[in-house]
Amino acid sequence: QVQLVESGGGLVQPGGSLRLSCAASISIFSRYAMGWYRQAPGKQRELVAHITSGANTNYDDSVKGRFTISRDNAKNTVYLQMNSLKPEDTAVYYCNLVPPASRYWAQGTQVTVSS
Repeated sequence: QVQLVESGGGLVQPGGSLRLSCAASISIFSRYAMGWYRQAPGKQRELVAHITSGANTNYDDSVKGRFTISRDNAKNTVYLQMNSLKPEDTAVYYCNLVPPASRYWAQGTQVTVSS
């Protein structure tokens, strides 16, 4: 069964950093654009960063300049480096294809930014 597994979330103070990882169970994901999505309480899930198979990147304005998405195709892993975190970044973070495939939504990883 093909899976995506997110990890790396946690509780961090405003201004802090976290690095999220998304490990894919098979190498096929290296052929596709991948993205990091987040869903805050009471809000819809939103795409915050994505990376193409050729490593071109794009970011939502809310995270531009603070978050960096990258991929290591040899490890079937996509990363999200998050710096200068703000309380409004608090959410469950998920990875998926871009556009997303419903069968690949997983548990996500909780990021909480609070003092």
